[in-house]
Amino acid sequence: MVSVVVTLRHHTDEVSCCAFSPSLLATSSGDKTLRVYNTTDFSELPFSPLSGHGYGVHCCCFSSCGSYLLSCSTDGSAIAWSSETGEVLAVLQHPGRTPLRACALAPDSSLLLAGACDGTVALWDFPSRTLRRCSAVSEDSVVACCFSPCGQMFVTGCTHGDLKLWDTDISVLHAEKDAHDLGVACCNFAPQFNVDGCCVEFRLASCGQDSQLKIWIVSQGEGAAFVMKLLHTLSSQSAPVLSCAFSSDGELVVSGSVDKTVALYDANLGTLLYTLKQHDRYVTAVALSPTMPWIATGSMDRAVNVWRIGDGVSRTGRKLPGHSRLLVADWSEEDVQTWLCEEGLQELVSIFKANNIDGAELSQLNKAAATELGIESLGLRGRLLRKIEALKAEESGSEAPDEFLCPITRELMKDPVIAADGYSYERESIENWIRGKSKTSPMTNLPLQTTLLTPNRSLKTAITRWKSSQ
Repeated sequence: MVSVVVTLRHHTDEVSCCAFSPSLLATSSGDKTLRVYNTTDFSELPFSPLSGHGYGVHCCCFSSCGSYLLSCSTDGSAIAWSSETGEVLAVLQHPGRTPLRACALAPDSSLLLAGACDGTVALWDFPSRTLRRCSAVSEDSVVACCFSPCGQMFVTGCTHGDLKLWDTDISVLHAEKDAHDLGVACCNFAPQFNVDGCCVEFRLASCGQDSQLKIWIVSQGEGAAFVMKLLHTLSSQSAPVLSCAFSSDGELVVSGSVDKTVALYDANLGTLLYTLKQHDRYVTAVALSPTMPWIATGSMDRAVNVWRIGDGVSRTGRKLPGHSRLLVADWSEEDVQTWLCEEGLQELVSIFKANNIDGAELSQLNKAAATELGIESLGLRGRLLRKIEALKAEESGSEAPDEFLCPITRELMKDPVIAADGYSYERESIENWIRGKSKTSPMTNLPLQTTLLTPNRSLKTAITRWKSSQ
């Protein structure tokens, strides 16, 4: 079940992009502004809207840790904003001042990429805010770009329909000609990837004017060239598909179309799960939250809808306990009764049944309400309330976000550093890895070009802030 949580109607022109951080939702528009919302209650932040572009904003994205918000515009600039204050941190101008259609930030926030209407991409060193390179990658407008989760490659899509894979020196690794007839509209990598021996494999979603969403396997074997193999062609939407995005676990992929619908698919099976029909005009933007079961969709109708995915997947990707795979608030009376039996509270089933207690009421149950239900046993009442609190904690997913955990130890990082593979690790863990192993990446198994480790101060700050909130 997927249902609308809230509809945001603050933009005065079409919505061009939506992006989530662990705690915020950002939207951009042809009205030249970005708007930023707190995902706790979807209230707009005091410093919103953000006004700095001279023309419409085409794209926005957050850094992995959520500290930075990036945007690009027809005015030829990319702006870096502080997610905490809304302050402009940097304005990066395309050398040719040509309109920018898409932007992306590397997972470790080391590089900022922007695709331009003149067929070039500009690549900046983000920490120093200096232009690294501006190169022609297409004879047509570059309207889509994204970094691989390892940060060592990126993909561009153009209005001619080609997808191209590049390294960070802007040398082409693979070109997929005519990936989408009439043009690419959007592309995004799944956050996860597989390493099997010396072979690395990524998933890439792309969509375009051919009314199709495609999922590709991008892989490289030892010493071999990169290849792109088509895994699924998804054609449930009847008009050009303008936007696509993966969930944080890579299990779901969502797309928005000119036919005014949003499609939600199982990314592994390529099967359609839901078709959402709430917008009045073209759906131009889709995004999935990395920490909550939210989908944000933006449209030419100027509205942003936030949807809740009621599939029982928590922020950490685990199934919630109990018979039902829905979120607790969506449980039926029968689901609640089954949960009571599973938790060893069978003696309460008749009471709950007589009072028609469903999931919404279960989640609101407190000591006073339990007493009113006639649960006189202090021990039984206490056990029930503890089980409910545990259930709510599991659903809210209070564990640390995955990006705060060291990939080697899977423990919360105290001194995160960035290695040459673009990933962040706990300093002690990666130093021990380098000393004890051949100098290869723990994530990709590819050689590390250097053993130099760079402190990831923005990630450390984000972890400290998250710990303070717990």
